[in-house]
Amino acid sequence: MKIKTLVPAMAAVITSLSTNLAAYGQTVNARCDVYPIGEDSASAVVPCTFSQRQGAVHIERQDGVSYSLSPKGSEPGNYTDQYGKPAYRQSGLGELGQIYRLADESVYVYWDTSGLNSSSNKPNSSSNSNNSNPTTYTTVSDPDHINIQISEGEFIFRGTLTKLPGPDYAGSDGRVRVVLTPNTGRITVFNEATGQTFYDYYINPVFVGEDPNTMCNPALEAC
Repeated sequence: MKIKTLVPAMAAVITSLSTNLAAYGQTVNARCDVYPIGEDSASAVVPCTFSQRQGAVHIERQDGVSYSLSPKGSEPGNYTDQYGKPAYRQSGLGELGQIYRLADESVYVYWDTSGLNSSSNKPNSSSNSNNSNPTTYTTVSDPDHINIQISEGEFIFRGTLTKLPGPDYAGSDGRVRVVLTPNTGRITVFNEATGQTFYDYYINPVFVGEDPNTMCNPALEAC
């Protein structure tokens, strides 16, 4: 399967969005994944807003936490936060978003908010999906690739998810895009072109590097 990070139309929208933010200081909805310094697991994944005006950045999380970053010096990407502590913008997400390194935590700002759903705050107890969630099997191929099979009724997705900067793995079959956060087990499936969310649910956390034979259903697929 050919993995695509963004369809051209979506990439153009995001590029235009970033340009407009810098020029006009517009505020847009985003998703903020927050990581305490030295931690691989996010302490919060919350809706947020992002705005930029004359180089200054403001991020407002839905849970009430905010970050106000003022440019520092002549080097782009260097800031001072509202408490006078140094902060930095780091590359790595490309057109997907931006990364900000603060004194006590890192904030990953994603432009795509389709995976945010107020009804999906708690994981299911089963390693496979239940109730109205699709049946899901995963196999770790290597630290950068996870094979996944998702099925419910006539819907089926088989493919390989590739590691993104940050905690997520993602893959596409040209129709839908699947995003998996292994350490939480969260899976989001959405329309590649429109961004409409089809599924947003949890399985048990996927431990990258675990024996693949323990992570798939041998009756349905080769392990």
